[in-house]
Amino acid sequence: MQTQGVGLYMTLTLRRIIMVPSMEAVLSPWVAQLKAKTNLPVLIQWGDNPAPGSGLRLGEFNQPKVVIQVRKASAIPLLLSPSLDSLGEAYVEGQIDVTGSVDDILDIAHRLAEAGSKTEGRLARMVRHFTHTKNTDREDIQYHYDVSNEFYQVWLDPAMVYSCAYFENGDETLSEAQTKKIDHILTKVQLQPGQRLLDIGCGWGALVMRAASQFGARCLGVTLSQRQFELATERVRQAGLQDRVEIRLQDYRDVQGQFDRITSVGMFEHVGIQHLPAYFSRINEMLTDDGWVLNHGITSTDANDGETSHGGGRFIDRYVFPHGELPHISTVLKTLQEGGLEALDIESLRRHYARTTGLWSHAFETHGEKLKTMVDDRRWRIWRVYLAGCQWAFEHDEVSLYQVLCRKAGRPARGLPWSRRWMYSGR
Repeated sequence: MQTQGVGLYMTLTLRRIIMVPSMEAVLSPWVAQLKAKTNLPVLIQWGDNPAPGSGLRLGEFNQPKVVIQVRKASAIPLLLSPSLDSLGEAYVEGQIDVTGSVDDILDIAHRLAEAGSKTEGRLARMVRHFTHTKNTDREDIQYHYDVSNEFYQVWLDPAMVYSCAYFENGDETLSEAQTKKIDHILTKVQLQPGQRLLDIGCGWGALVMRAASQFGARCLGVTLSQRQFELATERVRQAGLQDRVEIRLQDYRDVQGQFDRITSVGMFEHVGIQHLPAYFSRINEMLTDDGWVLNHGITSTDANDGETSHGGGRFIDRYVFPHGELPHISTVLKTLQEGGLEALDIESLRRHYARTTGLWSHAFETHGEKLKTMVDDRRWRIWRVYLAGCQWAFEHDEVSLYQVLCRKAGRPARGLPWSRRWMYSGR
C-alpha cells in the first residue's frame, strides 16, 4: 500500500511538471491568433499555484480584468474553439475558474466567442425545434423551477415574481416594479370585480393574489412546478384568499371551463414554436366571447426564430431551460391569429427586462456565498452565468420581451377603446 501511494504521488507530481510547458505550447498559437484579432484584458493561468502575473496574456494591459484559471486539460478544446456554449460548459463543469466582475466576465466571453466564430454574429443564430408532450413539459418545468423555494427567495423580490418587472419611472425598487407590472397587466385586461381570471403558469401566486385582493376577481392559477404549487397554496391560505383564489398543479391544456380574463406571464417560452397555434387555440376555447387575454413572454430578435448567437441558445437548452424555444414577435402575432385571437396592443419591455435581470444578477452576486450552501457548485455556476447572461442578452438586443393584449378574432370593432389611455390613467 505504501509503495502504491508513493507511485501515485510520483505520477501526479510528474503530470504537474509536464502540464506547465505543454499547456503553454498548446495555448500559445491560439493566443497569438486572438491577439491579432482583438485586445482582451485577460490572463490565462494553469497549474495548482501559479505565480502572480504569470501565464498567457490575451492583450496589452497593466492589470487583467478577467483571469481564467485552467483546472483541467479537458478545458483546452473548449477554449480553442470558444463559443458561449463551450465557455459556459468549461465554467459550469469546473474545468476552468474565472475571477473578475460578472459584467467583465460576460463581456470577455462574448468577445472571445465573436473572435472565435466562423460565421458572423446574427448569421450564426440556429433555428431548432423540440418535441413537446405533457410529460416532457412537466419534467422541463420541474427541472428549472423546483431547485428550491428558498433558493429563489434569496434573489427574487419578496413576492417572488419571476418575470420581467415594469419600471414606470425607472427609479423603482424591484419590489415596486414587480407590483407595477402586475397592476399594468391587470389594468390592460380591464379586470373587473367578480370576473373569473385564469393565470397560466402562475408561479408562486403573486398575480392571482393581487387580482383577488385588489381587483376583486375570482382566480385560478395553474403551474407544473410542485414546489411552486405548495408555496403558492400556502401563501393564499396565509392571505385568507382561499374563497377567491385556487392554485392547481395542472397543465393548462387540462383546465375546464371559461374565463373572462386569461393571463400568461413568462410561460409560453416552454410551449414550442410549432405548438403555438394550438396554445393560442386552447386559450381561445377557454375565453368568454367578450373576454380579454394578455400574453407576456420572451421573444427572439431573429426574424426566423433563431436562438441567441454564438452558442448562447445551446447553453440555455443544455443547462437552464431544456427544450425552451423563443419565437420572433412576428411569429407570435401570426400564430395567435391562427389560434383565433386578434392582437389589440403590443408593448416591448426589453429595457425593463434588462433592468430586472440586472437586479437579479446583482442580488445573486451579493448573496453568492449563502446560495452556495443551498445548491451544489455546478448549479450555482449555472445560475450565476445564466442571470448575468440574460442581462447582457436583453441589453444587447439578442432577446426581447413583449406583452400582447388579445381578444377573440372576428368581433365587432365597436366597444373597443379609442385610445390606450385606460392603461395609464389608473384604476
